[in-house]
Amino acid sequence: MTLVLEDISKDFEQRNIRSSALLSINLEVGEKEFTCILGPSGCGKTTLLRIIAGLEKATTGKVILGGSIVTGPTSRTAMIFQDYSLFPWRTVLDNIAFGLEMKGVNEEERHKVASHYLDLIGLCGFGKNFPYELSGGMRQRVAVARALAIDPAVLLMDEPFGALDAQTRNMLQKQLLEIWDKTQKTVLFVTHSVDEAVFMSDKIIVLTNRPGTVKEVVNIDLPRPRDRTSQDFAKVRRYVLGLIDEPQSI
Repeated sequence: MTLVLEDISKDFEQRNIRSSALLSINLEVGEKEFTCILGPSGCGKTTLLRIIAGLEKATTGKVILGGSIVTGPTSRTAMIFQDYSLFPWRTVLDNIAFGLEMKGVNEEERHKVASHYLDLIGLCGFGKNFPYELSGGMRQRVAVARALAIDPAVLLMDEPFGALDAQTRNMLQKQLLEIWDKTQKTVLFVTHSVDEAVFMSDKIIVLTNRPGTVKEVVNIDLPRPRDRTSQDFAKVRRYVLGLIDEPQSI
C-alpha cells in the first residue's frame, strides 16, 4: 500500500513558546518498499511516525495511505517501538494475539494466527513463556509478530533494535529482512545507524536538524543479500555519512 505525505509540518507550544519539529515534509513510500529514515537526534523522526500512525495530528498537511487520508489510528498501520511494549502478564502467544482479541476474533482463530507468526519469527517453542523469560532480541521478535498478526499494510518501526548489542542487532536485521521478503509489507524504519539503513533499505530519507525536513532521498540499488564488507556497500555508506555530517543551518 502506497504511503504519501503532503506538506507535513508539526509545531509544539510549551510555556507560550512555539517551536517547529517538522517542516513541509513531502515524500512517497511505495508499496512493499523498505524505507529507512535517518537524521540527527531531535529532528522529529518519532513524531513523524506517530503522525503517520494517526497517534498525533499534524499542524499542517496530510497523510494519504492507499488513497485515503489518515485521520486517526488505523489497523492499516502497526507501530513497533524500541522498548518492545509487551504485556508482562500475558504469555508470548497471548501477546501476539492481543490485537486480534481487540478486533473481536475468537480465541481459536487468533491463537491459530498467533502461532503462525510465532513460527515465522523462529520462536515456535516459546508460546507459553512470559516476556521476562526471553532475551531482548526475542522480545523484539515477539513485538514484530504481534504487529504482523493484525495484517497491517504498513509497519512503522521506531529504532526497534537500538537497545540491542551489535551481534543481536545484526541477526535481527537479517531476520526482519527475511520476514519482510515473505510478507511483502511496506516498512518505514527509523534508525540512527547509517550501516543499518544501507544494509536494510530500498531507499533512505535523510532529515535535517530541527525542524526536520527532507534533505535528500537516497535510493539504494545494492543487490540483496548485502555484503557489509564490499566496496559498493562502503561507497554508499560513505555518501550517506557525508549527508549526515554536513553542516546544517539551525
